[in-house]
Amino acid sequence: MTTVSEVFETMAYGPAPESDKPALEWIARHDGAFGLFIGGRWADGKSDAGFDVINPATTARLARVTQAGQADVDAAVAAARKAFPTWSTLPGHARARHLYALARAVQKHSRLLAVLESLDNGKSIRETRDLDIPLVARHLTHHAGWAQLAESEFAGYGPVGVVGQIVPWNFPLLMVAWKIAPALAAGNTVVLKPAEFTPLTALCLAEIANQAGLPAGVLNVVTGDGRTGELIVNHADIDKIAFTGSTEVGRIIRKATAGSGKKLSLELGGKSPFIVFDDADLDSVVEGVVDAIWFNQGQVCCAGSRLLVHEGIAERLVTKLRARMEKLRVGPPLDKAIDMGAIVAPVQLERIRSLVNTGVEEGATMWQPSWACPTDGYFYPPTLFTNVSPAATIAQVEIFGPVLVSMTFRTPAEAVELANNTPYGLAASVWTENINLALDVAPKIKAGVVWINCTNLFDAASGFGGYRESGFGREGGKEGMWEYVKRDARGGIRDAKKKATKPARVARISHPASRIPPIDRTYKLFIGGAQVRPDQGYSRKILSPSGALLAEVAEGNRKDIRNAVEAAHAADGWAKTSGHNRGQVLYYLAENLAQRADEFAGRIAGLTGHDAGEGRREVDASIARLFSYAAWADKYDGAVHQTPIRGVTLAMNEPVGVIGIACPEEDPLLGFVSLVAPAIAVGNTVVAIPSEAHPLAVTELYTVLDASDVPAGVINIVTGAKDALAKVLAEHDDVDAMWYFGDQAAGAEVERASAGNMKRTWVEWHARDWMDARQGEGREFLRAATQVKNIWIPYGE
Repeated sequence: MTTVSEVFETMAYGPAPESDKPALEWIARHDGAFGLFIGGRWADGKSDAGFDVINPATTARLARVTQAGQADVDAAVAAARKAFPTWSTLPGHARARHLYALARAVQKHSRLLAVLESLDNGKSIRETRDLDIPLVARHLTHHAGWAQLAESEFAGYGPVGVVGQIVPWNFPLLMVAWKIAPALAAGNTVVLKPAEFTPLTALCLAEIANQAGLPAGVLNVVTGDGRTGELIVNHADIDKIAFTGSTEVGRIIRKATAGSGKKLSLELGGKSPFIVFDDADLDSVVEGVVDAIWFNQGQVCCAGSRLLVHEGIAERLVTKLRARMEKLRVGPPLDKAIDMGAIVAPVQLERIRSLVNTGVEEGATMWQPSWACPTDGYFYPPTLFTNVSPAATIAQVEIFGPVLVSMTFRTPAEAVELANNTPYGLAASVWTENINLALDVAPKIKAGVVWINCTNLFDAASGFGGYRESGFGREGGKEGMWEYVKRDARGGIRDAKKKATKPARVARISHPASRIPPIDRTYKLFIGGAQVRPDQGYSRKILSPSGALLAEVAEGNRKDIRNAVEAAHAADGWAKTSGHNRGQVLYYLAENLAQRADEFAGRIAGLTGHDAGEGRREVDASIARLFSYAAWADKYDGAVHQTPIRGVTLAMNEPVGVIGIACPEEDPLLGFVSLVAPAIAVGNTVVAIPSEAHPLAVTELYTVLDASDVPAGVINIVTGAKDALAKVLAEHDDVDAMWYFGDQAAGAEVERASAGNMKRTWVEWHARDWMDARQGEGREFLRAATQVKNIWIPYGE
């Protein structure tokens, strides 16, 4: 029998490179035989039944996997049920930390997972490496954010319970992430069944999750074919089923769960239209078609498998497509230069061949490139059908392979009619240079997702799902989170009684006290990503409550403020950075602060005279707040207003620009983080003045900022006399907004000084409890950090 090492040699034209050996070692560590992952550990199946996992590119055996039976499913559900009470009542921040830890673990093991995915599924390593695995980490990180925000954004709702999830073989690991990330974020526990053809990466992820500290029983993986899936669907102690697969199986599941009270979401088949109007950029269209139907060998539920072309350009487009198809490469998936890998299994390959033969028999014209596919393995060439009748089998049935069928239309109305001439409604793609036409056609297509001049765009922040026989429910974004929560009669994810009687404060954590001796050090200013000396060279002494000298800090002046504002303006690219990337920087800040939590706690205790436990409590709250705004960075969305026009009015949240922030004296670290984090989360840059009495809590952050990929100029810190510096900021015509938290008289001066360029101000002199999440974070801060731009887009011919 062929060994796994020989599989590598066949697929990659030589021995496995060093970067790919971890995949070999992982399989070898399990002796090529995999049990189930239940309750945080590997478990043997209750029976000896199992099946082989075959590499599609070589037909060699990769591993032996358990066929889970009733007793195995019972054990997995029992483990999930046992873990549910603890997991569901963890604070959202704790669940966020777990999901974020898993995301980082995925990034750490990205090459291992990418290679396993290619071995398992037959898809190109280029796709698994550059698309699938990064999206897995993205979904986990994004939903760590929803876990952080669950208590406020889903108030009155709680987790569903134990969730049974069944995923397909076309995106084995990405579909796992789509399913488990929102389920775990909401507080559910999971029993997952991967497809029988592609179970290895799901099992590997379960092991990685356990190593990353995910509590036992929160994620359980059982392997098997449709019989195992049926056991999960029918299990009395499962509260929700989430299924991605064929419409036929989805229909069976809908009937099986009817009347059971189980919550259900189904993402099913598709026959997506790819509509090309006569003004489209045909070269872009050709590349779009390649991505729409030959990506992942066409094994994509939303593949643009029906090419609908305006008849005036059909011949030109077909000529360009054939030329492009001649240059596509089909071959070993571990070869980075190939465009298409192998079909997942013989049964799928036979289905493709059968439907292609049917198309020819029904009179359509088939065309394939002149080159031949590899003879070993399950390969099929890119295929194009023209002269296809809208009623033809290949125009109506989901082929789920690299087969494109082409039809023509004359008018936009006919294009829409053809597009909707299917029982499915998953996705569609519209190509035209006329935005009026695009926005007129898109709402008329019955599909859950419509792409304009693009295709196959996915992101964790945007819901994905279908209409009609393509299923119901959404995956991704806030709408995807709603699939995993239910109204909680107790008042929400946290106990209502506790909410009513106790503020939503960060739990106090006991830590051993640490002695902080006086430090003979002068802290500089932090401007443009570097520590710089103050203009006048003066410093001020910072004393402990007992009067001991702790350190000295730079005394900033008007020129230092001017330099900081210039640096903040120079960092205007921050506003153009994606919300995801801004969130990543905030997560890194939290991660690096957590590494030095005891040090910061001791410093705060030494500054304020509080005990070390109080200092640690403030540090923990600061870390949690950074997590909150990392979560918000890609979730503080705009809206589509219901204005009385034939069109849409888009309300977009935009950053204000450069914000001057004078921080409160109390909670010196947390007060700083609570104001700076929301400002930068939505794309602003800041010039911040920390607590005048206790600035060391912030000056110690300089090295954390240096280590956390914060771009130069995004955060600038000027220490010194707060009220005087705040007035300078308020007078500065290149500062777009001014926030001041302090004395009433000084706040009045800030407001008066801001009239020069009519900058927005936020002035408060009443103290806040920054430890209370209801006072110290949330939409109030995000609204202050953004301004709304309304864009009116009328449409229609």
